[in-house]
Amino acid sequence: MTKIKLAVMGVGQWGVHLFRNFLAHPQVSVVAVVDPHKERFTKIKLLFDSDENVLLTTEWEYVKQIEGLTAVAIATPATTHYALIKDALHQGYHVLSEKPLTIDPEECRELCQIAEYQQLILMVDHTYLFHPAVEKGQTVVQSGQLGHLRYGYATRTHLGPVRQDVDALWDLAIHDIAIFNTWLGKLPIRVQATGTVWLQGNREVGENTMTRLPETQGLADLVWVTLTYPDNFQAYVHLCWLNPDKQRRLGIVGNKGSLIFDEMSASSPLTLIHGEFAKEGNSFIPVNQRQEVVEIEKAEPLAKVCNHFVSSVIENTPSLISSGWVGRELVVILRALTTSLNQKGKSIKISNG
Repeated sequence: MTKIKLAVMGVGQWGVHLFRNFLAHPQVSVVAVVDPHKERFTKIKLLFDSDENVLLTTEWEYVKQIEGLTAVAIATPATTHYALIKDALHQGYHVLSEKPLTIDPEECRELCQIAEYQQLILMVDHTYLFHPAVEKGQTVVQSGQLGHLRYGYATRTHLGPVRQDVDALWDLAIHDIAIFNTWLGKLPIRVQATGTVWLQGNREVGENTMTRLPETQGLADLVWVTLTYPDNFQAYVHLCWLNPDKQRRLGIVGNKGSLIFDEMSASSPLTLIHGEFAKEGNSFIPVNQRQEVVEIEKAEPLAKVCNHFVSSVIENTPSLISSGWVGRELVVILRALTTSLNQKGKSIKISNG
């Protein structure tokens, strides 16, 4: 069995789950963990039965001395991605990066081009694209069962964590945008965003903040997003990290029914709701109303991400689902939304060139 040597960079809130999955993967040997916070090493030792030979270090330079290192999984703050990924690719390592790929579309393009030139895998951990409900939902939407698609909506709210390096837009929106793009098989051509700041208004931009984003009066806690796709299909997204009512709900509405992905419903996360109107005189009468739970595979999305990355590395075949180029498309959209947010909701045309 082919086995790859892999290092994990960052074992914070999300990186620890990458570490767990790769540690359990039969085709992976985790040989190093890099994190500037030494206390996290104690945590992973307590949580996981890892090999004592795994290098635990605060210095990336030490990892580059490991003979035969094949790949790196990066789960560090977004502002650090560009430099780390570029260095890893130049060292000849395949890279799995936490989302977003970087915060700048041109940096994304450069990294994708380096990976292609070096014939290396550059993949982004857009976990929802590997969620069984999202995979099945794509099939349902594109089968035409909803009829003519009218609009979409999503709500992603919770009470914390509140980020200090990015606003709610950059922290949360990428998930729902990725799902809409996948289900529709299209990219938005125009975007709009408005927001409200409560907690971190008039803050100074520190070294750990996305300084290259346009200046605002603070980091938005609440953001409303409108995505306009070809054929004038629009999706509306509500994002907030100050709402005790935790919601993870996304839907697409057609003239024959709606498809709802409700992540908070463990027993039936994907539901197809049939229903349309029949006209009687001047009235519109609801008909054909019924509801069905769409059966989906039982699998951890992140485990599927890790499996996909390992297969891509071993076969040296770029991901069609979540490549660096897919990551760049999403960063282009987020930057356009940021521009709109800072211009009080101005409609911004998207250019994905």
